[in-house]
Amino acid sequence: MKRTMHIDRLGIISKILLIGFIFSILSPLVVIVVWSLAGRWAWPHLLPENFSLRGMQELFGGYSGAMETLFFSIGLSLVVALLAVIIGTMTARALVFYDFYGKRVIDLSTFLPIIIPGTVFAMGINVIFIEMGLSDSVAGVIVAHLICSLPYAIKIMTDITQAFGRKLEEQAAVLGASFRQTMAFITLPSLLPGLIASGCMAYIVSFSQYFLTLIIGGGTVMTFSVKMVPYLQSGDRTLASAYSLVFVCSTLLVFIIFEKTIKKFYRDESRYYFA
Repeated sequence: MKRTMHIDRLGIISKILLIGFIFSILSPLVVIVVWSLAGRWAWPHLLPENFSLRGMQELFGGYSGAMETLFFSIGLSLVVALLAVIIGTMTARALVFYDFYGKRVIDLSTFLPIIIPGTVFAMGINVIFIEMGLSDSVAGVIVAHLICSLPYAIKIMTDITQAFGRKLEEQAAVLGASFRQTMAFITLPSLLPGLIASGCMAYIVSFSQYFLTLIIGGGTVMTFSVKMVPYLQSGDRTLASAYSLVFVCSTLLVFIIFEKTIKKFYRDESRYYFA
């Protein structure tokens, strides 16, 4: 009887905490939505005095170029995410499965972009990129974003690779499976959660970069973050909220599409082998 009551109390506490977490996440989004449609919302009014579509017109009117910048930023961040997943997976497998000279140095160096302050990193790498001819270019911005994204991708893939191991891959090879079959039926399904997580993490790191993009891009490479931050600092809460709402919604939409695309690719690959 006491055990049942204890379980019921834990269930009630869990539900209360879950509701609290959901409220803490959704309530700021609701405020952003209201602010993006508010024409005037002065203190101490609890609700806006009037509503306006000024924020939406700024984004979707065509004269600001916000949507073109958004699609460009999504494409750029997807490229960074794809490269981070590929390089992160290969690096993780090398660090976990092989012993080689300088392994500890490489393992430590993957965290340097996180350890070094962002301003110092941006200014230092900009000097190198100027000498290499990568400054003020899309390629330079992609490389800079990739350097910042790789520590997260490598860490996630290293943990999941260590947990998965390679015994099943070796067993599949012993039973006569080819490398491609082993990748399709053993490796990819086991690494799929890590691939999705590292890809999403790399994407959001790239998509939210402001100062690094501004320095490396030199103002010629315009991303959505570079376009959005001045509105956040201007004090115009209507436009700032409209840009923030599009930033959040576009990121969530890309995450959903990213996850479904990877899972669909694996299902199609599996059907190809079973056919």
